[in-house]
Order: sequence, then structure tokens, then C-alpha cells
Amino acid sequence: MRTEDVLAAVGSGLWQWDEGTGDVTVDGRAARLLGLPDGAGTYRTTVVRACLHAADYVSLAAEVDLASSEGTVVESLVRVIGDDGSVVRTVRVRVAPHGGVVRGTLYEVRGAGAPGGRPTRDRRRAQEAFLLDTGRALAEADSTREVLRVAATLSMPGLSPDGLAVFSVDSDRLLLIGHHGQDTIDASLMDMPLSADYPAAVAARTGQAVYLPTPEAYEERFPSTWPLVRPYGRSSWSYLPLVVAGTTIGSWMAAFRDPVDFTPDERSVLTTVARMLGQALSRTGQHESERELTDGLQRTMLPSRKPDVAGMAVAARYVPTGGGLQVGGDWYDVIALPSGRTAIVIGDVQGHDVRAAGLMGQLRIALRAYAAEGHGPDAVLSRTSRFLAGVAEDPHAPDVRFATCLYVEIDPLTGALDVVRAGHPEPAVRLGDGTTIVRRTAVGLPLGIEPDADYPTTRMVLEPGEVLLLCTDGLIESGGHDQETGWHRLSDALARGPAGDLEVLADSLVGSVLAPPATHTPGPLSDRREDDIALVLLRRDPDGPTCAVPVRRTIMTVSQDDPGQIRSARDDIRALLHDWSSEDQVESATLLVSEAVTNVLVHTDGDALLMAQITGMPGTRRLHVDVSDSSDDMPHPRSPGELASSGRGLLLMEELADAWGVDPRGDGKSTWFELYEAPSPPR
Repeated sequence: MRTEDVLAAVGSGLWQWDEGTGDVTVDGRAARLLGLPDGAGTYRTTVVRACLHAADYVSLAAEVDLASSEGTVVESLVRVIGDDGSVVRTVRVRVAPHGGVVRGTLYEVRGAGAPGGRPTRDRRRAQEAFLLDTGRALAEADSTREVLRVAATLSMPGLSPDGLAVFSVDSDRLLLIGHHGQDTIDASLMDMPLSADYPAAVAARTGQAVYLPTPEAYEERFPSTWPLVRPYGRSSWSYLPLVVAGTTIGSWMAAFRDPVDFTPDERSVLTTVARMLGQALSRTGQHESERELTDGLQRTMLPSRKPDVAGMAVAARYVPTGGGLQVGGDWYDVIALPSGRTAIVIGDVQGHDVRAAGLMGQLRIALRAYAAEGHGPDAVLSRTSRFLAGVAEDPHAPDVRFATCLYVEIDPLTGALDVVRAGHPEPAVRLGDGTTIVRRTAVGLPLGIEPDADYPTTRMVLEPGEVLLLCTDGLIESGGHDQETGWHRLSDALARGPAGDLEVLADSLVGSVLAPPATHTPGPLSDRREDDIALVLLRRDPDGPTCAVPVRRTIMTVSQDDPGQIRSARDDIRALLHDWSSEDQVESATLLVSEAVTNVLVHTDGDALLMAQITGMPGTRRLHVDVSDSSDDMPHPRSPGELASSGRGLLLMEELADAWGVDPRGDGKSTWFELYEAPSPPR
């Protein structure tokens, strides 16, 4: 025999209360005891609340909370009331926690209250309990939608509205923002002038409640709108203004199927509910407006289009998690450079307020401008630091702001990355076999601290199939972690993630630090305030055009005692460029190689090491030539006279190369230049 059958035989029913979903599940016996007409099933708590005496329901809800939180068994006597508010029966409820819900039994108690009698506590006590319950529900509502849901489920003692509507004042209009109790509503009631001859408009316009106890009273006072409400078959209506701090923000309608006299006691309850409803709508409306404003501000300061790098896959995320004002100083950007390369930048301005967001916007624009001028990564951050040091000095601000930043210049053809770091967390790389390592890179001061700070450049190569992670400290330190424990957690998540789909990988990284399991294992700094998260993932596509064509490369040494090898160097370059689309560029490359190698042999005592390579697809290839030597003396541009035999090498570089430079090295220097192939013109 089933447990339900045994309990039913002794007059007991089973029920279950799920506080998480707000559902109450009952068997057939429990449904009959509670007066639920539809029998066994699952009901919202608001439906059950309407069947119980208001004061008893408040006590029962508190005891269910106690049973759930303390793991104890509790008992309570509750009175089941009829449609007229009289007590039908008294039921003893026994509940105990079971998993994530509260389960128990209920059975009728004879002699605890006379069926058909009035409640043993006075009506005012029941009203007070109802108002306390309503105030708690409205205070917990965190959105306009939730406030309207609470309003739609109100079950007042002695009053049973079956139709509710909430209107808001918008300039000289009255807008319907929510309703309950009818599937359709006349379109003219959804948006009307505030001067309309409609009770809700009158209440909002005058700030005075309108009570209509009978259909005749409605038709007599509002004959023009009576035909609109007559089809709903209600008997009484109340329209109350929603007033906040002396300002009417809307009106609330409660319509009743049964006649209501609107006694002073009943009007007092309705007026109190209207005040609480107005406060709740004002609070949630202000919160939603602030959130919409800050979200819009943040969106305008982030890239409007999906980041894109030729030959590579990119994914990016920004997640505000700091609480309070949902706008901060985290940002990322992808910048197309005049050299044909691409820069990815990610940064974080100190603070989590409107000022931080404003500085972030200025910083992002300045950094883009310096990058567009063609400066190298180190020069871009040096100039940006000087810019921030100037704009962050606000005499009216209590503190001076700074920013951390990580700037990466990408060569998509070779996967070479030039990384410059200004106090920002280091990048991480997921290798092709899933191994994840943090790349140790040189670091400079955060931007804005020292206007003339230098920023060293670290060069690394992203191999085909590898994934680069750039992020702000919010991704590392959320959940109370520090840099060490946070990187350990993040490295595990990056290693396990699907490297073949960066969008899924980005979501999994964010989920690994924000999902509930992460909050159950906090780091050593669990009292740390949560910060926003920005991250960028970059993967060099193993099947992309930059990896599908073999690299052409030649390396040779031109020694001091055999300058005739300069001719061999020129021949090698011509052979390397045998199918180059522009013959003029071939001649330029030959001339520049000759100048660079000759400069080493003439101005140093060592040999010249020549390395030349071609990458990319035909028509869009790139030639990179590097001539290195062991001398620390850096060349300088000069203005040679007409008959001078030297001094023209750097001038030729400037004139003929698409990009060039001189880089110091630990054991000397390197002079390099690049030429970019243009597609052959159609014949």
C-alpha cells in the first residue's frame, strides 16, 4: 500500500513547498483540505495564500523559512477561509526540509474553530499581516516586471480583486504598463491623454482616489468610458494615485467581481497598498534607467563590430560584474595599422565609476590616434601615458587615476607578436597540445604615473593552432583569488576549453569564474570586491592562408674579408623574388640589401648576417629582410653632399621600403626592411 493511501485513510494529505520556484504541490486530500477547487497538482504560492487566513499565511511562510534554513521540523495551525472570509476549517501543518524543498503533512483539527465563524483575531490584525506580507514582497522585487507580478497576485483580506492594472504618467500621457485579469484590453486604454475622462486618468491628474462601488455609479460618473469596461462584468472598481515624494507617477486600478462598499477600513488598506506599489515602481524604474544608461555608455566605448584579424580567429567579451554602478574602466580594442598589421589592446582604468568610464573613453581614442600615426608599440604606450598623465590631473577629483594596458602588434603572416605591457596582467598561451603557459614579458609602469616612462617590447611568435589570451584582472581575481591562484584556475579552464571554437571558449572562461561552482570555492581573498571582466582570445588558424604556403627563406653571412659576396646576396634576393609581381620592387629590394650589407662591412669590424624570407599568398606576399651585425653603434640619418660616397642608406630605406627600422639586440643590432607585394594589374 502506498504512503499516500495510508495517510488518506486517516484523513491526512501530503504537500510540498518549493521556495526557489514559489510552487506548492499537493495531493488530492491536501487539495480538499486547503479548498483548492482543481484538486491534486502544483499551484503558485499566491493561489494557496488566497485560501488561507492572511495572518496564518504570514506565520506559515516564516515557519517554512525557519524549517528550510535550520533544518528543523515545525508545526503550525492555519485557518482555511471561504470566499466570504469566514473560517471553513482549521488545519494542522507539519513540515520538514527535504533536499531543496520543504515537505510535510496536513490534516483537519476538529474544535479548533467553528466552521462558518469569523476569524478569532480581529479584522485589523489580518489586514496588518496582509500589509506586512505585501510590503516584504514588493521590497524584494528587483524589476518593474516583478513589481507588476506581485501586484497581480495580491490577495487582500475581505477584498478579492480579479482585475488589476497599473498606469504610468509620461509627460501629458497615461500609459498602461501592466494588467492582470483579462486577456484583451481596449487599445484606447493603453495610451491616453492625461486629460481623458477615465477614472485612472482622473486619479493621476488630481492625486485623489476614485471609488466606484456599483456599475451604476461608474456609468453615471464616466459615461464615455463605461462601454469600454462593461464587457468585463465587474461590480466595483477602485482607482488610486501612485504618489512618490509628493509627485504622482501613475495610478492603480483594482476591479472586483463581487460588490464592494469601500468602507473606511477597506479604503485604508487600498491606499496603503498604493503607496507601497508607487514606491516599489519608482525604485525599480530608477534602477532600470540607471542600468540602461550605464549599459549604453559602456556599449559606446567598446568596439561596435566583431574584432577581425586576417588569417586568425578572434573572440572578445566584456562582462560588468562589480555591482553598484554597472560601468567601469575595462576595455578592449582591435586596431588596423597603416603598416598592414593589426594591434589588439586591452586595458583597465583604476576605479569603477563614471569618471573611470570617461577616462577609458578618452584613453581609447588617444591610443587609436597614436597607433594610426604609425608609431611602434612602445612609442604608442609612451605617448598614451603622457596623455593620461595630463587629463587625469583633475583639481576637483580626490585622487589621480592611472591605467594598466597590454598592447600587442600582430603580424598575421608570420604569427609574430610585439608585446608591450604597462602594469597589466601578462598574456597566456594555450599550445597546440592543450598545455597552457603564462608568457613572461617585460613590463613598464602603468599609464599616467610617469609621463616620460619607457615601455620595453617583447617579441614572441604565435604558432599555428595556438591560442593567445589577453584579459583584465577581473577574470583572474574574481571569487577572491589573487594573481597566483587566479592564474592557476584560469590556466586549467583554458587548457580544458574547446580551442577550435573561440566563442565557446570565451564563454567557458567567463563561466569558469562566474558560475556557481566558482563561488563555492572562493580564493584566499574572499572579501575582495568583484571587478569587471574583459578578455580577448586570438588563435592563429592552422588552415589559414598564412600557414598554407611554404615560407621562402635564405640566410647567408657576408664576411669582412670577402666583400664580393655582396653580389651573391643580390643574386639570392633576385632568385627569391623570381615571381614577384612588381619588377620595380625587385630592384628596390636588391638595392636596399646591397646598401645594408655594405654599411656593415664599411662601418663595423664584423661580418654581416643576412636573413630574407617571403610569406603569404601570391599577390599579397611580404618580403622581410634582416641584416644584423655585432656592433652597438646605431646608424643615424644624414644629409650627404652631392659628391659624398656614403650616408644615403637610411634615406633609401625611407624612400623605397614599406616599413623599416633599426633594432638593438643583446649582441649588436639589426637593420631590417619590408616590401609588400601588390596584386598584378589586369591585362
